[in-house]
Amino acid sequence: MKTIAKMSLIALAGIAAFSCKPEKEKDFKYTLDQFADIKVMRYTVPGWEELSLQQKAYAYHLAEAAKWGNEIHWDQNCKHNITLKHTLEAILKDYDGDKSGAEWAAFEEYAKRVFFSAGIHHHYAEDKFFPGCPAQYFDALMSAVGTDEDTRELLLAYMYDPDLYPQRRSTRTDGDIVALSGVNFYDGVTRAEVERYYAGIEDSAEAHPVSTGLNTKVVKENGRVVELPWKSGGIYGPAIDKICAELEAAAGFAENEIQKQALARLVAYYRSGDLREWDAFNIEWVKDTIGTVDFVNGFVEDYNDPLGRKGSWEGHVNIKDAAASQRTELLAANAQWFEDNSPTDPRFKKSTVKGISAKVINAVCLAGDAYPSTPIGINLPNADWIRKEYGSKSVTIANITHAYDFSAEEMPNSTLKEFAWDEAEIELAHKWGSYASEVHTDLHECLGHGSGQLLPGVSATAMGEYASTLEEARADLFGLWYAADPKLVELGIMPDPEAYKAEYAAYIRNGLMTQFTRVELGRPNTEAHMQNRKLIAEWCYEQGGAIEKREREGKTYFCVTDYALLREQFGALLAEIQRIKSEGDYAAGKALVEKYAVNIDPQIHREVLERYKALGLKPYGGFLNPDIVPVEKGGTVVDYKLVYPESLLGQMLNYTKYNTL
Repeated sequence: MKTIAKMSLIALAGIAAFSCKPEKEKDFKYTLDQFADIKVMRYTVPGWEELSLQQKAYAYHLAEAAKWGNEIHWDQNCKHNITLKHTLEAILKDYDGDKSGAEWAAFEEYAKRVFFSAGIHHHYAEDKFFPGCPAQYFDALMSAVGTDEDTRELLLAYMYDPDLYPQRRSTRTDGDIVALSGVNFYDGVTRAEVERYYAGIEDSAEAHPVSTGLNTKVVKENGRVVELPWKSGGIYGPAIDKICAELEAAAGFAENEIQKQALARLVAYYRSGDLREWDAFNIEWVKDTIGTVDFVNGFVEDYNDPLGRKGSWEGHVNIKDAAASQRTELLAANAQWFEDNSPTDPRFKKSTVKGISAKVINAVCLAGDAYPSTPIGINLPNADWIRKEYGSKSVTIANITHAYDFSAEEMPNSTLKEFAWDEAEIELAHKWGSYASEVHTDLHECLGHGSGQLLPGVSATAMGEYASTLEEARADLFGLWYAADPKLVELGIMPDPEAYKAEYAAYIRNGLMTQFTRVELGRPNTEAHMQNRKLIAEWCYEQGGAIEKREREGKTYFCVTDYALLREQFGALLAEIQRIKSEGDYAAGKALVEKYAVNIDPQIHREVLERYKALGLKPYGGFLNPDIVPVEKGGTVVDYKLVYPESLLGQMLNYTKYNTL
């Protein structure tokens, strides 16, 4: 599970008084480019120079393994994305015609959008976007760099036809969401066929069920539904072989034996495609709580699959921030207290919370589903039984959240000033907002996702297409409930009993208004994290008493008027969503999501878009990676230095050396 940045908080300018955010690096420019609805940034890596040569080498090879997987994510997003990617690369590298006109500028912006989203669909909204230049011009560009006629014809339809793959993951309720989705997880099969197939091979009573379907494509061969594995020698074999080679090289620089064992298990999984090897890897990976360098690598999150089964490929390399991790380690040490005192039914609580480790990290390399748009928090593994028996790792990604803040300080306007009701609300946000948001992320990742348990016989896939939204809502509610608990002040995690109010006010403001800057007018709210926030905020608003809708000078505001009551509402909704998950109540989960999470009030939506447009800001952001460059002396690597990128297209063209598909 991952936490996506909340725009209304990340856009704040100013540093919270209790925040551990470092000083902005002198003369370092965080914001590199802005186009369409996107801002491209870069991040620094605090602590890199303090690593030993061995640790840097370990991080370097893990980062190389991550980069070799990028094209897998492109292909998973839609079936012709790789062909388009390579064609765009050829035009950007080899086209020597006129590049001064409006048509070239429109082509270049489209190329940026495609590279940012790893395909033809918006990385967040999931709708198809289109080139701003005429199809004839695009055809001429392709022809000029030697693209054959069949490929040109295929790609022109792929890019320009609005009826072809209109959504990456379909959210329509009037048809087959498998057939209507553009994702490349299925071919020639219907939803009913896929669900019958998995119903025939899954055993819900199995003590240690594998994440069935996580690493396969489902197709029909000779009239039969079959799975084709993503593994060495199978689909994505060339990329996976490169990943394995770098993972094996990394093992030679591992910090401890547990890391070596985990890498060996991961390679075995990639070679065999056996999901029991994936579980074995995750068990070993969870055990490593002492290493400084850590990683994510594999088919992990199922948000992009309309049926919530297939894992999108992602990579992440990071180093521990020891000082900042004291906060999360304190939460982890008290995990049993938080589990015991949550407002959920005792039947759904873990009697013994095992193995929760939490830390603050600084990203070193982002890849696949985590690049360029990246989470600000991660909690893994996702398998419920591994969480219950072995625990989980929770991380808050500090240098990403800080880069968001520093980039916002480079902008002249902020959503806070536009959508907050008064100076008192703005002052509350400036004083505690950044820090309270980080604590909420800690609670969400460290404790929220790891809390609760399924009743015996309930399948981990019982929530189907609503699973991601409900799980993110459950974790968010856990964090919101405890953000206001006196226990946090007692532990020294919250600096003031009133600090949580900044997060409550921002969460409601975001859930009911500001996040909709990310959605085209008239479109539904479809992304799981945005659905989660809308569900929570709308449900609480409907309860009445804690949130007030106000108007002033033709503008709408949502204000928290009773923080104590709002906390009670968060607790009540947490108890219900935990019940839904623990009992596998699909109908109740579906009802919650469809009533509160999807449909946006058109009047509010129009107003939000107009007010936000006037600010000149971009609602989405993503990051480029620093390059890790070996420094040789006398034929021996004596150091690894970080070289920071200058442009999105520059990094994307540099990454063509990792093309395998």
